[in-house]
Amino acid sequence: MLGPQCCENPPVLNPLSGSGHVEKLAGLDVYVSGSPDSNKCVLLVSDIYGYEAPNLRYYKIASVFDIVLVGFAFVHKLRALADKVAASGFYVVVPDYFYGDPYDPSHQDRSVPVWIKDHGPDKGFEDTKPVLEAIKNKGITAIGAAGMCWGGKVVVELSKEELIQAAVLLHPTYVTVDDIKDVKVPIAILGAEDDFLTPPALVKQFEEILASKPEVSSYVKIFPNVSHGWTTRYDINDPEAVKAAEEAHKEMLDWFVTYVK
Repeated sequence: MLGPQCCENPPVLNPLSGSGHVEKLAGLDVYVSGSPDSNKCVLLVSDIYGYEAPNLRYYKIASVFDIVLVGFAFVHKLRALADKVAASGFYVVVPDYFYGDPYDPSHQDRSVPVWIKDHGPDKGFEDTKPVLEAIKNKGITAIGAAGMCWGGKVVVELSKEELIQAAVLLHPTYVTVDDIKDVKVPIAILGAEDDFLTPPALVKQFEEILASKPEVSSYVKIFPNVSHGWTTRYDINDPEAVKAAEEAHKEMLDWFVTYVK
């Protein structure tokens, strides 16, 4: 179930962020980045704040203030997730699963339990199927998917039906032991030490189940000193937070380089 940690550190959404562009794909607005000539794709499934979250997709242009505050070398490397994956040779697709209606914590009369009734991950899973077909129609032959929080449930469902070639779950929500039992594609699970939604004890259970499935390649890691949401809702002015996020991004990217070919 979604909880307070899902709502912490809300991003300031920016529809203009990113070096890519927004287009229509299977009826959804999607942010795309990377070469359309690539035959490899990574689908990024957002948390409840949606596809306009800057840390999910854009490359940060250094300002004079940034350079003075934390140094040019640090600022220069702040390429966020979608563009970072695209720079490694993947065509990256980030759908707007919420149809312009991401969770907004300022709407106090519409709490997460109310909002989720309109935007359940089961609907996200169904919306993904035509998106995957549209991606394949572009000449893509291999697709990996990564899901953050809400998106983790969508990605694990894709994994159970082998609709993708590889999966990464980053601080997932809603994912159960039974879900992991049914996974059929290579999967990496990146958990947080401080996560009330998918606590380390549950992540360890996932690891034990996957270890009993030698036919499915798997990798499980619990990152120390981080909390739920650390991979996409970090403070870009906090070097330690950025370092932790980038470590997880590298683990994710390494997984896709290995299994999405």
